[in-house]
Amino acid sequence: MKRSSGARIGATAAVSVLSLALITGCSDEGSDDSKGSGSSSSSPTAQAAKALTTAELKKLLIAQGDVKGYKVEATDESYPTSKSAVKVDKAECQPLAYTMGGLAPGDTDASVSITATEEKLPTGNSTSLEDMTEDDLASAFDADTTLVSLSSYEGDGAEKTFKSVSDAVASCAGGFTISAQGEDQKLAKIAPEKASGTGDESVAFAASGAMEEGGTGDVHTEVVRHGNTIATYYTLNLGKLTSGKPYTVSSVVVDAQAAKLK
Repeated sequence: MKRSSGARIGATAAVSVLSLALITGCSDEGSDDSKGSGSSSSSPTAQAAKALTTAELKKLLIAQGDVKGYKVEATDESYPTSKSAVKVDKAECQPLAYTMGGLAPGDTDASVSITATEEKLPTGNSTSLEDMTEDDLASAFDADTTLVSLSSYEGDGAEKTFKSVSDAVASCAGGFTISAQGEDQKLAKIAPEKASGTGDESVAFAASGAMEEGGTGDVHTEVVRHGNTIATYYTLNLGKLTSGKPYTVSSVVVDAQAAKLK
């Protein structure tokens, strides 16, 4: 059976809107894989750290060819370019909103971002959106797109920034409303998930939001601190959102970026 026109329109709109509207977060709070999460004090080394410049961060950001099977390119207009464009109804949840938009979660001007999209050959029987069945649509969009951003901080700024994200995963468990690019979306919950354990400390979370055709969908985010640099990863798989199948932050992207930050 073919999808209704409403379903097709909803799926098309989701490509541009879901980058912020449907977000699910996961944290490894309490996990052995989290290294020093929520530390209340900073080491002398951290306090003396100097922030990297934007130019230096660009050299450390993954590029085309660094992740096999993925196309790495500059972010487009579907993602916010300014923190002023992203608002929340609960101040403590602001760092989560920033990470899901590819923005620096802390106070710094040194930040860069790219998108890494899984390259897959289409497997459906139709190339026309109007003629696609539910299975065709899910297959056509079954590819991870991960928004990767790096930001750097002076002194113990990275440690404080990481803590603000980790704390927000717990305090925002009941959800919050995010406004970005003219769209408002109520996130029903923020749920902790197992993080990669890369870097000095890492936290991951899933955010649940309402789908246009009913039900909820999850998107996934991970935040990792590497010294005084924070790496954030926000992964969306529209095909799996459509079919209701589970997915997580793209581990190969996380591993590739971690390797460049060592």
